[in-house]
This record gives sequence, structure tokens and C-alpha cells, in this order.
Amino acid sequence: MDREPDFLRRLHEELSDARVWVDRALVLGFAALAGLSVVVLTVLADGAMDWFLAQRATRPWMALVWTPALSAAIVWAVRRWCPGAAGSGVPQVCAALDPRVEPAERGRFVSLRLSAAKVLAVSGGLLAGLSTGRQGPSVQVAAGVMLAARRWLSPRSGVNERELLVAGGAVGIAAAFNTPLGGIVFAIEELTRRIEQRNSGLMLAAIVVGGLVAVSVFGNFSYFGRVHVDVVAWWGLLLPGALVALGAGLFGGLLARLLIASSTGLPDRLSAWRRQYPVRFAAACGFVVAAIGLVSQGAAVGGGHHHTRELLAAGPGQEHVLLTYTGLKFVASWLSAWSGVPGGIFGPALSIGASWGADVAAITGSPHLPALIALGMAGFLAAVTQAPITAMIIVMEMTDGHAMVLSLMGCALVASLLSRLVSRPLYATLSERLVRELRGEPGQGTR
Repeated sequence: MDREPDFLRRLHEELSDARVWVDRALVLGFAALAGLSVVVLTVLADGAMDWFLAQRATRPWMALVWTPALSAAIVWAVRRWCPGAAGSGVPQVCAALDPRVEPAERGRFVSLRLSAAKVLAVSGGLLAGLSTGRQGPSVQVAAGVMLAARRWLSPRSGVNERELLVAGGAVGIAAAFNTPLGGIVFAIEELTRRIEQRNSGLMLAAIVVGGLVAVSVFGNFSYFGRVHVDVVAWWGLLLPGALVALGAGLFGGLLARLLIASSTGLPDRLSAWRRQYPVRFAAACGFVVAAIGLVSQGAAVGGGHHHTRELLAAGPGQEHVLLTYTGLKFVASWLSAWSGVPGGIFGPALSIGASWGADVAAITGSPHLPALIALGMAGFLAAVTQAPITAMIIVMEMTDGHAMVLSLMGCALVASLLSRLVSRPLYATLSERLVRELRGEPGQGTR
């Protein structure tokens, strides 16, 4: 009868151990630092891309020398000093989360040193004018910062390295896209299938804090622009929406398959040349990307958000060259990844999807251009990553009024299912390759 109520007892337990609160403050503090690291990457990467576009506007032919030279230099530097900074960043975090990787070996995939190198390498790739994004690398950058918190936490904190890696990776997406909800969904869908219940509240709070750092710096806006979608009857989008989902699924799956094949290597002459002369191969890829940039007047380089904003601003009825940008951006993104220069695929995938939606609007004569652009972005990103919920959430944050939630979800799910018929999961396959290489096991070819 005289027993103390449970909530008072638990409150006493919470307040009696000051170290617990210190550990929680450390986790949230490092989450803020992880978000700040993504802000630094964003500023450097966007500044590098703006500089390249400004130089290209006055000296367009300069890229034929500048892009291959800088691409070769970046690949040489990464291979020599920080090979763990290569790739997009998401497979590296997935590999670090693999239970077969010992804690002492995680530093080969995620660390503060690799985060710093990744920021410089990704910014260098955009300075070179390659078709890469910064959102995927943000995952590895933020995870490396977040993982550094482990050395300062007490053994009683109950927070393990796996939770820090998941939270850091989610902070990377949340800060890169200004969407904390997208970061949380990405953590559950792509990095791990669950979050430990005992620390779930703390980890979710860390993701939100990291995402809010970017929002406080850049404001609540999207780098790809806001998609203003009017209320559209379902039958008005049925046929063009189905075509968007079909094309996004097949071509997004093809891009994922090409990225896997390019990374794992095939028994062909080009792959053999890449293995023997990686720096020369990077220069060759850079030259082709520079040529594509000349043909597209600079539209097909970088993350693609400039071109996506132009599509959204143009509106229906404007002249649109069918499939030209979509095809050029597709090839440029593949070659940029194949070159070995660190960079992500999130941005290019969203840009290709937006262009595909505009293509379908032009082909079908649909007046619902913004809606089809949004569907194309969600569908193509879902197809490349095979993470449909994350893709839907990210694109939903770009639409006003969330009027297309069901349409975006349907398109993302259909595109992701079609992609699975073409390619194995991109990030899971690449992370498996990294783990096998670490353990000295033979790799697997593409399907």
C-alpha cells in the first residue's frame, strides 16, 4: 500500500545517474555535428558545381581538358591515400553494419578521416563537372562523425556502434534532403530492419536533431524545387502515370544493373583496362562526360537539380526535346560512377526521373506536367535504390499539400518491383562485395 508509484520510482532512477544524461547529450551533440558535416559538404559541393558551370558558360571547351584531368587526379589520390572513401557511401555504411565485420575493421568503411576525405572527393567530382550527387555520400560522412561519439560514451550508455552508424546514416539523408522523416524511413528501410527498442527514442531524436541543423542553415526548401501539384482526378493520371512507372522501373533497374556491373567488374576489355589503368580509365570517362556536357549545354552534369528546377518552372506547353536529356543524363551518371570518382546516385536519379516524367507528359499530351515529374522522380529513385518508401517520402516532401501520397506510393512500388526483375538490389549487392573483399572471399557476378 505504501509502495512508491512506478512513475516516481522511474523518475528517481532517471535523475539519480547524471552520466546517463551526459551520454544522451553526447549522442545529440554528435548528431548535430553530423548534420553540420552534411551542411559543409553541401556548401562545398554546390559551390564547386556553381564554379564549374560559371567557367563552362564562358569557356565551354575547357571541360574537355579540365574534367578528365581532375577526374584522374581524384581517382589517383583516393586510391593512394583513402580507398575507403571511394564509391557512393551508402554501401560502405551497409558494409560497416554487416555482422561479419569486426568492430576493429569498421574503420575501413566509416571513420572521421574517411568523412573528411569524402567531402573533398565528392566536391572535387562536382568541381570536375561529373554527373554525381552529394546525397548518398552524405550518409557515409554523417555516419563517420556519429561513430566518433562511441569513444566518449560510458559503458553504461547502452548505445552501441551499430545504432550510431544507423543514426548517422539517417542524419545524412535527413540533412541532405531537409527531411527528417525521410532519414528515419531510410534508416529502417535501407540500413537496418529495426531500431533497438531500448534506445529507439534517443536515436530518433538524434536523427531529427541532425536534420534540423540543415533546416536551420538552409531553411525549409528543396534543392530540386517545390512541385506545385493541383488536385488531379485519378483517371487523369492513370495512363500517363502507368507509363511513367513502367519506364522508371525498367530504366532505373537497368541503371542499377550497370552500376553493379561497373563496380564488380566484368570479363571484358573495358573492365580489364579499368583494373589495369584506373587513372587513365577515369580520364577517359571524364572526357566522355565532358563531351556530353557540351552537347547538353551543361544540363547533364552535376546532381541535376538545376535542370529539374527549369522543368518545373517551364510548365506545360513549353518546348521539350523528347528523351534527349533523359538519355544523356543516364549515360553521364553511369560513366561518372564507373570512373571511380566518389559520388552519389540519389541526385542524378531524381533528375533523370523528373526528365522522364516530362517526356511522358510530352508524349501523351498530358496537361499534368508537375504531377508526372513528381511521379517520375519517385519512380526512378525507387527503381535505382529499390527503397520505395524512402523514395516516396523524399519526393512527397517536395510536393505542396501532399496531394499525391497514394499516387507517389503506387508509382514507387510498381517501379521498385519492375526494377527487381532487371537487377539485384544496388546497395546490398555492393556492400556484400565490400564485405567479401574484406574477408578475402570470391565475389559474385551480376545476374
